[in-house]
Amino acid sequence: MGVFDDFSKFLEDRLDEYLAANPQLELMAMEEKLREQEEETLKLMTDLKMKERQLQDEILAIAQDIQVWHSRIEKAEAKGRLDLAEPAKEHEASLLRQGNQKWGQMEMLKERIQQTHELQQKIQQRRKEVQAEVTQAQTARTAAQAQTMNTGWNRIPTANTSSGSAAQLEKQFQRWEAEEELEELKRNLGK
Repeated sequence: MGVFDDFSKFLEDRLDEYLAANPQLELMAMEEKLREQEEETLKLMTDLKMKERQLQDEILAIAQDIQVWHSRIEKAEAKGRLDLAEPAKEHEASLLRQGNQKWGQMEMLKERIQQTHELQQKIQQRRKEVQAEVTQAQTARTAAQAQTMNTGWNRIPTANTSSGSAAQLEKQFQRWEAEEELEELKRNLGK
């Protein structure tokens, strides 16, 4: 078990070093994680809204049952059927309690939907920030690569350096070489 732990620690250290050397990869991994969190949050939001609709339907059905039983109670009392009215009142009270429970569940669900919506907005904002950081890191990396490609042996000749500067440099060398030959001739004649 110790060897496995050591090997695991070794791999984690190498990964941390690699990510430190390549910060854009860490940012890309963070962006991917945020994208997954956003998808999960959207799925949760969809599930919560479905549960909310289901609770609303249940509350509506309970309210309709309460209306039916309320009218039955009134009929039974009007006809003097207390043997039916009393159990109907108990059933109506039970339906009211059930409706109140469902209403409380719906209120808690609405609060949870609001919290999930706020979380989703925070995740979206953070993801935009990370995307901007990724773009900035890629731009900096591209600029650094371009800089190394434009120095020393890696230098890519441009139109100005290859034609204009090279021609001018050629003229300077020809003039210098001609002056050197002239000096050499003068020295030889002076002997």
